[in-house]
Amino acid sequence: MTKGIWLFLAFLASFAFLAGLALAVQPTGANYTGEVTTTASADDPESHTALAGNSTFLDITGIVTTQSWQGYYGNVSGTIQMADASDEVLYNWSVSSPTGEVYSTENGTGQVTWSNIACFQMGNHSALETKFNISTDDADGVNETFSDANTHAVFYTAGTQFAAGACPAAYMNDETGVGASGTFEEVLLTDESDDIQVIFVSLLEEDETGFNAEKYDFEMLVLENGHGADVTSTPYYFYIELDA
Repeated sequence: MTKGIWLFLAFLASFAFLAGLALAVQPTGANYTGEVTTTASADDPESHTALAGNSTFLDITGIVTTQSWQGYYGNVSGTIQMADASDEVLYNWSVSSPTGEVYSTENGTGQVTWSNIACFQMGNHSALETKFNISTDDADGVNETFSDANTHAVFYTAGTQFAAGACPAAYMNDETGVGASGTFEEVLLTDESDDIQVIFVSLLEEDETGFNAEKYDFEMLVLENGHGADVTSTPYYFYIELDA
């Protein structure tokens, strides 16, 4: 075998080794600060003067807080870096208003198989509602909130592309008090570890005017059971994937 062929084979072996080190970027754990938690206050009751012998027709309206969802909103900043396995940084780039996604799931470190990521199947929504004690006729159920008919922008998770409108989506409200395609889109994903494993995904905006007229990068909902006498909380883990 000639020297040239040996050199060529050595080049191929080196290339294969280096290619094996190249991994698809996947969501990493996210840290948060500045937590402020609020909830809607109860409305004051209105009175009506009752008089014996009268019959009075009333149209009564009321607003109650959901017992099925927790809301999150806020801003995102981050760093894109070149580092080794020990997190020793060769170079980094600060990003004040990044694009990408924020993920929230009940599964912590090592419990999400990002290489198996897929759209959540809305055919499993009933089982998911059962887990969170949501009745089929509740107005704030899973299928009343997320829909396959809603669209969303193209995005990538761990190297997997999700085409526009591929997954169930919901639109969080902006300053007009309504949600619409193109602003504060939230998507349901899963790693298919079971039928009701769900990952909530907020597609990042860049300083978009949010529900209370303040500027935010994301708004999202996650499921939480607050029905009846249930006062236990659900830990959610946050991940982030920034676009370079």
